[in-house]
Amino acid sequence: MYIFSPPAGSTRRTRTALAALVLILALTGCASAPPPNDSMNQAQNQLQMARDAGAADYAPVDLGFAQDKFQLAQAAMAERKYADAANLAEESRADAELAQAKARLGAARAQIQSKVQENTRLRQQGEQAAAAAQAPPPAPPSSAAPAGEMPAPASSVLSAPPADGFQTVPDTVQQPAANAQGGQP
Repeated sequence: MYIFSPPAGSTRRTRTALAALVLILALTGCASAPPPNDSMNQAQNQLQMARDAGAADYAPVDLGFAQDKFQLAQAAMAERKYADAANLAEESRADAELAQAKARLGAARAQIQSKVQENTRLRQQGEQAAAAAQAPPPAPPSSAAPAGEMPAPASSVLSAPPADGFQTVPDTVQQPAANAQGGQP
């Protein structure tokens, strides 16, 4: 004796229900995921934000990865491989986000370097100004000898007198003021 014996005539209903279940499972197994339009839009927006942040200058490798994956995602969309397209779009978005972060970091570093150079320049100017303020003012240049003093003769004039007793004055030595008044040489 069977506890759960099927009633007479219900086998046909069971077979029909089983066939319907198999058909439903087969149809849902063949059905693909919907197009990942949202993921594609997010990846495209993130790529544009990375470009705007200067990723081409500061993170070109990461931006290239993001662009390549986005192109692969577009190709997968065209082939109706929506699951692959969604995965590639997500990877592209993540790479673009990384490129954007690196670009912001690079731009911040460039600003810091610029400020450091400006501070160094200003510090040097300040040190030069402080040194100039502490140094005594230079004496005004004297173009003429003080009155009553003669310029020092050249060293050749100071040498021993010649054997004949006559000393000649070189052309470069100025004549003393006494000679101009008719005095003896």
